[in-house]
Amino acid sequence: MLPLPELLARLVQLPSVNPMGRTDLDPAITYETRVTAFLEERFRELGCPYYRQPVAAGRDNIIATYIPPTPPPYHLLWEAHQDTVPVDGMTIAPFGAAIENGRLWGRGACDVKAGIAVMLTAFARLVTERPSGSAQVTLAFTVDEEHSGLGIQELMKSGLRADCAIVAEPTNLNIVNAHKGVARWVLQTTGRACHASQPEAGVNAIYRMARLIRAIEDYSHKLHERPADAVVGYPTISVGCIDGGISPNTVPDYCRVDIDRRLVPGETIVTAAAELEAFLKAQPDVTFPFELKRSAAGCLPLSPELSAAWVPRLGRAIDAVVGSHAVVAVPFGTDAASVAAAGIPALIFGPGDIAQAHTKDEWIALAQLAPAAEILLRLACPEL
Repeated sequence: MLPLPELLARLVQLPSVNPMGRTDLDPAITYETRVTAFLEERFRELGCPYYRQPVAAGRDNIIATYIPPTPPPYHLLWEAHQDTVPVDGMTIAPFGAAIENGRLWGRGACDVKAGIAVMLTAFARLVTERPSGSAQVTLAFTVDEEHSGLGIQELMKSGLRADCAIVAEPTNLNIVNAHKGVARWVLQTTGRACHASQPEAGVNAIYRMARLIRAIEDYSHKLHERPADAVVGYPTISVGCIDGGISPNTVPDYCRVDIDRRLVPGETIVTAAAELEAFLKAQPDVTFPFELKRSAAGCLPLSPELSAAWVPRLGRAIDAVVGSHAVVAVPFGTDAASVAAAGIPALIFGPGDIAQAHTKDEWIALAQLAPAAEILLRLACPEL
């Protein structure tokens, strides 16, 4: 297996951009095909059992298994996603994987190709060293986490189960045991187009949308008037993108916005959508039709109860390597929610800081890689 910094560099140099519904991106950098092929080569070198799991056209999960030489104390699932967000606006070479001042730079370096490299390195040690008393480990690298979560959903639908899952995300080597859920919707208004010199002859869809956006802002304040969840805090809502019209001299006949809603335990995507739609329809100046529909699959909130017994086990492994750890909740969503929904206790762990994820100059501190791999190995080998 390649040394960790070189392994991570190779992964970053292989574009795996999730187009996230866009059609304007260069096909040479989109989708996970190149990373999947690279991982398959590594599994062939290790000689371990593996298989591809088709998810969508040209997009495969890839799953490998380590069976220990003695009866395993438990079965672990290690999961990380292969895709990254797009590279628009980056101020560094997105796929350069430059190393400087103890950092490796590039899209996915932090989120979450460092997690892939760390899990693959720890897995390779299990396969080659076959320590007595080690756990069975299933290593799954999934697709489409950044947009619709199709990869992890397909993995769970296949019936794969384990005693505990570790989901790779940047946690600064701490344990994340709870997070908010995510719902994403498109809100659209329609109107009637006409020449802008006679706007009274048309119906301006952007003006209609403006009323809805103002109502959404009011709704966001009402969400903060509710009692906060004791672990993850308040639910939130945000309008992130807007599009409408065809030219300044035409009254627009359509407008759409993209909405991000963060869910707390007890909420679902369906109930949150119904609540928002009812709130918008109740506004006195909303006398026109609009459409609210899901734009991505989203994910449920992750509650800490199911994984409670595994927090001290992972904590002991972390403390043995780096001395201490924290157990925290986060506002962003992960594949762990889909894993937990299938009945598998799931914790989130990995190198890197979420503050560097998705940024214009994404990077990760190389000093966190080797400890992260050692922590995973110790969790799989309780006798170490």
